[in-house]
Amino acid sequence: MSVGLLLIAFVHDLLTYDRFNENGKRIYRITSIAKFKAEQDGKYSSTSKLIRQKIADVQQVTIVRRDFVQDASVGDKVLPIRGMWAEPSLFRIFTFPMLEGNPDTALKDPYTVVLTESTARKIFGSSQAMGQIIRFDSIDYQVTGIMKDVPFFSHINFEALVSLSTAQQLHKNDMNFEKWSNMYGNSVYLLLAEHANVDDIQSKLNEIAMEENRAEERMEIQLELLPLHKIVVGEKLHSGSMSGSEGPHISGSLLWILGGLAFIVILSACFNYTNLSIARAMRRFKEVGLRKAIGAGSGQVWQQFMSEAILISLSALLFSFLFFLFLRPKFINLAPQMQQTVKLELTPSVVAAFLVFSVLVGGMAGLLPALFFSKISALQALKNGRSVKMFSYRALRRSLVIIQYTVTLIFITTTFLSYVQYKNMLAFDLGFNTENVLNISMQGNQPDVLLKELNEMPEVTALSKSMIITSVGNAWGGYIKYKDSRDSALVMTNHVDENYLPLHQYKLVAGENFIARPNTPEGVREIIVNQQFLKRFNISATDPGQAIGEEITFSNYKVRSQKMTIIGVIKDFHYGKLENIIEPVAFMSWTPQDQAIINAKIKNSDLASTMNKIESTWKKIDPVHPLKAEFYEDAIKEAYSEFSTMIQIIAFLSFLTISIASMGLLGMVVFTTETRLKEICICKVMGASSGNLIILLSRNFLICCPSPHWSQFL
Repeated sequence: MSVGLLLIAFVHDLLTYDRFNENGKRIYRITSIAKFKAEQDGKYSSTSKLIRQKIADVQQVTIVRRDFVQDASVGDKVLPIRGMWAEPSLFRIFTFPMLEGNPDTALKDPYTVVLTESTARKIFGSSQAMGQIIRFDSIDYQVTGIMKDVPFFSHINFEALVSLSTAQQLHKNDMNFEKWSNMYGNSVYLLLAEHANVDDIQSKLNEIAMEENRAEERMEIQLELLPLHKIVVGEKLHSGSMSGSEGPHISGSLLWILGGLAFIVILSACFNYTNLSIARAMRRFKEVGLRKAIGAGSGQVWQQFMSEAILISLSALLFSFLFFLFLRPKFINLAPQMQQTVKLELTPSVVAAFLVFSVLVGGMAGLLPALFFSKISALQALKNGRSVKMFSYRALRRSLVIIQYTVTLIFITTTFLSYVQYKNMLAFDLGFNTENVLNISMQGNQPDVLLKELNEMPEVTALSKSMIITSVGNAWGGYIKYKDSRDSALVMTNHVDENYLPLHQYKLVAGENFIARPNTPEGVREIIVNQQFLKRFNISATDPGQAIGEEITFSNYKVRSQKMTIIGVIKDFHYGKLENIIEPVAFMSWTPQDQAIINAKIKNSDLASTMNKIESTWKKIDPVHPLKAEFYEDAIKEAYSEFSTMIQIIAFLSFLTISIASMGLLGMVVFTTETRLKEICICKVMGASSGNLIILLSRNFLICCPSPHWSQFL
């Protein structure tokens, strides 16, 4: 039952998300389904300004951008702040109470910011924060509002809100900033009118999508309405989808799987109760017979046995609750994401759900025994309990035991196979070396100073720079054309320096490594591709050497129609996770404008001491941000943490299931042995050895066929 309590508390927390919003039932988020031509589709949350103009039944519209992560400077104090670009309409849609300031005007003007209560205290202490100036990236912002902290069970979370008009000012020369296809950083929420028709609004969104897609060459975008209360639970996701979404996401299928596993464990315990109740039937025949003889009806007998089962279940609830308190912190600490998603706190609604659950379990366990005893006549029970025909119940009992152990074996086999698969995933040859490679995020700092310090450490044997960490779910890409200008493909990319390939031991099958060191994205002219890239564009796939010198055209949101030359071909490797197919990949030269991740090859002698030295060096360079460094192999483990968490859960349930089944079987053995005492005594008198008796008593539990001895007792 403690497993059931965990599941109830877990589901309750997930269903609690965003319930604090007063208008939650009328709030929807727009999901953009991007269909890339001849490429993998994806889901994103994005928008179009036409929504405000063309949909009458929408009461409020707000746009949120999630790419505000900067350092707040106030005097000598510098603190990292995680925020969002937002509009005043955000406060008219969501229930985020303002403590100081006017919610209708606080985010109206450029360079204004609203702080949460905790953030204001963190920056200004006990001083007045309202009206003060905060500097972000050498620009002054005025604090125009202080709001209550965002509730834990909110799918959007932030420390500060910065006016969206500021972002529009900063990107006024960027033609792509408000483009229809620039959906990756946006979330758009609608507050529908009281009696709005969702189907009508969806039709309007389809019209808007059709109109906007006319100008798109590479993709088509469909818009869908997603209710607020289905953002965390209920939405169907696939690999690489919802790249622009915010907050936790739990698939409905995962909840069904967990619920099914918990149900099997509880059902196994109910089988035990049913088995033992029916097995104890002979001892209660006279009790039932006497009750029926003095006038008790079948319904009253049924109620008696159902009440007994429910009372036992309620008693079990007390013990399972103590076990729940013990398991709760271990369950939350199974994975880092779990700590940020659920609390499993006790609330009146959770306690009520526990009680209802206990009653249902008791009813399920006591149903068959209650039906069995209620059908026995008084004459049969008082005359001779053994005359009652129980052959069907005997088969049922045997079937229940068999089902229990069958399910247990399935659990154990699944756990073993999953564990082997997980270990194989971690040890899988990705096509490059990750051993003792430490990836250090520069968090906006230029890498040169840290590279110099690391280069002087004898524990560091090699260094390189990259923009992202591959094979752990990260992705970056752009569109590439070869000779046919009509054939454009989305290709995954990474920006690396000339030391990256040798440090990770990528295998060059043709050409050479990077030589040039461009200073701007526009200056990048060299590209190294994998073999799958050659197959995709039909560039001498059989002879990679012939691809050297071929020219392609690359474009993304930073550069447009840039000519590049293939200078090298590397062997195929896994850019994404193992469940993704090997896809076309291109490496380009890293530039100072790119995000920087330092890849450091560390000696295996004393990793802990080396990490302490690196952390001390980092504090000298950046005293504000804590060191964000992770070994490549640990990052891969984290990428598959959901899988390992499921293995742990299934293993725990396997242990419980086999324990419950064995306890039930032990109860059956004890009871059966008690009923066969006379037979055992006679066998002993006739000279039977202990081994003969063990075989006699155990063979009924080792084979499915009934023993002749069962018939005289059943």
